[in-house]
Amino acid sequence: MRGERGARRPRVLYLAFYFPPSRASGVYRARATANHLMSRGWDVTVCAAPVDFLRDVLGSVDTDLAATVAPEIRVERPALQRFAWEKDVRRYGRFRRNLPRTAQKLYQLGQRLGFPEHYASWGLASVARALRLHRRQRFDVVLATGNPFASFGAAWLFHRLTGVPYVLDYRDSWTLDLFTNGPAFPAGHPAWAWERRVLGQAAGVAFVNDALRDWHARRYPAVADRMMVVPNGWDPDVATATEAAPQRTAGPLRFAYLGTVTRVQPIEELVGGFALARGHAELADAQLHIHGHLGFNPNGARDLLDRLGADRPDTGVRYRGPVSKTEVASVYEDSDVLVFLAGGSKYVTSGKIFEYMTTGRPIVSVHAPGIAAEEVLADYPLWFRARSLEPADVADAMLRAGRAAHALDPGQRAAARRHADRYARDLTLAPLEARLRSLLPASAAGDGAGADPVGVEDRDHARR
Repeated sequence: MRGERGARRPRVLYLAFYFPPSRASGVYRARATANHLMSRGWDVTVCAAPVDFLRDVLGSVDTDLAATVAPEIRVERPALQRFAWEKDVRRYGRFRRNLPRTAQKLYQLGQRLGFPEHYASWGLASVARALRLHRRQRFDVVLATGNPFASFGAAWLFHRLTGVPYVLDYRDSWTLDLFTNGPAFPAGHPAWAWERRVLGQAAGVAFVNDALRDWHARRYPAVADRMMVVPNGWDPDVATATEAAPQRTAGPLRFAYLGTVTRVQPIEELVGGFALARGHAELADAQLHIHGHLGFNPNGARDLLDRLGADRPDTGVRYRGPVSKTEVASVYEDSDVLVFLAGGSKYVTSGKIFEYMTTGRPIVSVHAPGIAAEEVLADYPLWFRARSLEPADVADAMLRAGRAAHALDPGQRAAARRHADRYARDLTLAPLEARLRSLLPASAAGDGAGADPVGVEDRDHARR
């Protein structure tokens, strides 16, 4: 389809394994990227994870989130070999049943000689699917987001076979361990060679914060001039609801965490600090509500619940369960102070803080000092940072945040939301869209404005 000036719509192949209905970390960035490109006049095709893998293996599906993907976007779901995840011997093939050790050795050999990730089969299947679609109607550019980083390998291979340029989006790090600040793989591991290979051919590389960009620029200086920062942001369909949430005026002060609870977060420090904070008369009856999933699969939920102490009435901690997208506004409406709980090191930025800021409510940080998220929060006028993860410091931050919540007025909330405005998703994604557009052939370049809408017909393969 062609726009008013006769240029056809640019066509992008988006390799995003974790895409709705997945609820994995980073899925909001993938969802927002696809929706943003579509709104800017792109013809978007996504290669994503098989739904049965998300449901049966990860136990991680959010159908409400899937409904927020623009219907014009075509979603393909190439196959994934489940060798690494299959534990039921009754489901093994004949060869693996009869020669399990040999099958394991052959699989490990394939990992060493091919792409070193369990998702490699999905990457190859994505290339095969994309080549068939490319023969019917050419893709102009490829965008790949990781993890998993088989998407990067797929983008590189598709480029080698077709010449189509590709851009990589590191919403996570591949060879840097974000929790130790050290290498994620030993020297000589094939991941290092693969990262150098895919970066060397990339037309652009995006990172979520300056710290990650700088680390990769030092390691791969020849690619530094193609690297950029594309921070996370807040999504209009969430922010519209959060801005409307009024300030609470009755009942005990309510602290709230909204998001997935994981084993790498400082849970004990949060609970210990909150217990100390409740020792102050001002917070004696305060409650801490935990909203969201416990882990990314059901296996570790019991352990996380025990660590939260949510079953003990004396803690003031209450686990409220998962929250659908349609219920987010009510969570914020029923909260006075939002708790930003994060694990990891200086390279970590969480997508949740952007949504938090749109509420104009006090935010208390419970994480190691110096993480990249602090750069985003630094100018937020209602941010209360714990100086360390010692319970006394966490309690002090909670006490200060609680006092701010009691004294909060509309002017303070408005000022806080103005800070959040700079992280509106369309603003944060604009440079990435511009980089993709700069790679287009003249016949598809355009400027993204006034493009004709795409019909739903033959777009969303997954919904048929």
